[in-house]
Amino acid sequence: MLFEAFERTGVPFEQVYAPHQVVDFSAFEPSPYDVVIERCLSQTRGLALSRVYTAGGAVVVNRPAVIETCGDKLATNAALAAAGVPTPRTGVAFTVEAVLELCERFGYPVVLKPVVGSWGRMVSKLSDRDAVEAVLEHKEVLGGPQHKVFYVQEFVRKPGRDIRAFVVGDEVIAAIYRSSDHWITNTARGGSAANCPLTDELVEVAAAAARAVGGGVLAVDVVESERGLLVVEVNHTMEFRNSVTTTGVDIPARVVRYAASQVVTV
Repeated sequence: MLFEAFERTGVPFEQVYAPHQVVDFSAFEPSPYDVVIERCLSQTRGLALSRVYTAGGAVVVNRPAVIETCGDKLATNAALAAAGVPTPRTGVAFTVEAVLELCERFGYPVVLKPVVGSWGRMVSKLSDRDAVEAVLEHKEVLGGPQHKVFYVQEFVRKPGRDIRAFVVGDEVIAAIYRSSDHWITNTARGGSAANCPLTDELVEVAAAAARAVGGGVLAVDVVESERGLLVVEVNHTMEFRNSVTTTGVDIPARVVRYAASQVVTV
């Protein structure tokens, strides 16, 4: 869809297959591209190549610092908290005893998430102390270093849906409701998409979240609560295939025009 949008808007581009890239720092040269749009499925590879192209003088969408922040839920929450963006009650702890204390403070059920992950994978809704202890034991024994950071969030009783708002540069361009009978509403997990009106509150919250993590082309996930809209996470490589016809907004063309606007002329 992005390639087609480049052709349709007349912006010259070149397709680069990330896994085939080889970097020789002993013969490092400036980037042949003015702007690079990073669309890697692998966060690790995308971050690595964004650093390489940035070092070569290209403008990368999104910047390495943005990928680092959005790719780590702890870093995202720290940035949102520092900017005063409303979120569900969230905390991190490093021992089982501290996690259990945090859960008691939030009240059950709680949601336990890996600090790095997407598509709702390895996200657990836990109803009591026994369930938390069981999951933590598995994480401690089977998980890598990232699973030693325990990320806990209050369970928000949302109305069977959440909201994904699309931000391009300084503008919130569209949003969708993601609905499901399951408490995890990701479209990658079977959730259905419908257009969501851009209210003043949604635009304000989504734009503030995007600014907090460094800006660029981002998807902000929001839940509706008794306390108003709360930001759950910010995605640095947003998916939009199910959202163009749903919203009526040409999202890939907006991304292309934003990328073209980043070309620095001397």
